[in-house]
Amino acid sequence: MTGRKKYAYIGIVVIILTLMMAKVSYASDDIVPLPNINVSIGGQNANGEATGSSSVQLLLLLTIISLAPSILIMMTCFTRITIIFHFVRSALGTQQMPPNQVLTGLALFLTLFIMGPIFTQINETAIQPYSTGQITQREFVDTAMEPLREFMFEEAEPKDVALFVSLSGEEYATLDEIPNRVLIPAFILGEITKGFTFGFFIYIPFIIIDMVVASVLMAMGMMMLPPAMISLPFKILLFVLADGWGYIIEIVIRTFH
Repeated sequence: MTGRKKYAYIGIVVIILTLMMAKVSYASDDIVPLPNINVSIGGQNANGEATGSSSVQLLLLLTIISLAPSILIMMTCFTRITIIFHFVRSALGTQQMPPNQVLTGLALFLTLFIMGPIFTQINETAIQPYSTGQITQREFVDTAMEPLREFMFEEAEPKDVALFVSLSGEEYATLDEIPNRVLIPAFILGEITKGFTFGFFIYIPFIIIDMVVASVLMAMGMMMLPPAMISLPFKILLFVLADGWGYIIEIVIRTFH
């Protein structure tokens, strides 16, 4: 037997013994079981009674967090404010200045400023009692929606509410009977309409500046010079001297009081 064959046979024997030892090891009963981990989160209300399932509460919390941006945008004054700000930037002709992040952030903080009393009321009447177990989840939702419904009824146009009531095919004797699925789209439609109405009045002074600059350039025979390029510095200067941002923000805030 040559040396090469000898090493080959030795290798085959080693492989067979390894497989046999592995088989015996897996067949033995001395196997360490995996640990059984059980996580349980309990809670009690003010009377010492057990509250609802913690898993359901956690699911509800995650759902609220995921829907919070939509709630903030659709059920507050954010829609009207951000539409007005974008109309201001478009009327100035400054393209992407201020950036979208700046306008959105300013609109967000103005929303928090305007809706501050309502959010405080929701915290005192709904969030705090629910966190201590004094009210149920259903009562929490109904209590939290009351201040928002009052705000939306004050700002929504009656014709928009009547439109969605007629589209729903149902009749309601009082405003309290109108469901949120009818009130919320009516409120959003009214906010969009008011935002575009503000945009129309914002455009008027800037259009006048563009017309004056275009007439002057035409009278001077500068036909090839774009009027927008010449009018842009004058519009920015007029807007800054008139404290345009402060004036517009003041008007927007006063429309909600």
